[in-house]
Amino acid sequence: MTATDRAVELVTIAAGAAADKLATDIIAYDVSEQLVITDAFLLCSAANDRQVKAIVDEIEDRLRKAGAQPVRREGEREGRWVLLDYLDVVIHVQHAEERVFYALERLWKDCPVIPLPEPVIVGRPGTAGSAGGVGLLGDIGVSGGLRGARGVNGVNGAGGAGPRLRDSR
Repeated sequence: MTATDRAVELVTIAAGAAADKLATDIIAYDVSEQLVITDAFLLCSAANDRQVKAIVDEIEDRLRKAGAQPVRREGEREGRWVLLDYLDVVIHVQHAEERVFYALERLWKDCPVIPLPEPVIVGRPGTAGSAGGVGLLGDIGVSGGLRGARGVNGVNGAGGAGPRLRDSR
């Protein structure tokens, strides 16, 4: 079983909304084989709490226009990690620090990446798929949907653009 066409459509709309609010490290996973509660996860990062809120607002607005309503929303008060549950799709908008700390990509690395449109993954500094960008998640091999969940030798899947970040712990 793979993600439904509706789930892929919602992921694409949400990813575009996130990119328009300058979210970074945008990646989508088809988790339909692993979970019965949803078909896809969308993950993206923001530099600060205000940007998390702006991304969430834009995603909700665009998905509402596409006829989708969230059944659950969590983390909005703190603004560090907001989860939007649309049944078919679960969207995680995380502050960059939470994104690195929780590293959801490690949990879902074996799931297929859902390809995202090129404007979402190319040309945004810091995005996982941007040419020349430094992704927050370079060490865990986020691909931005261009290749598998891991690039060559754990470097960003988009040809390994940009240096890998080191863990300062």
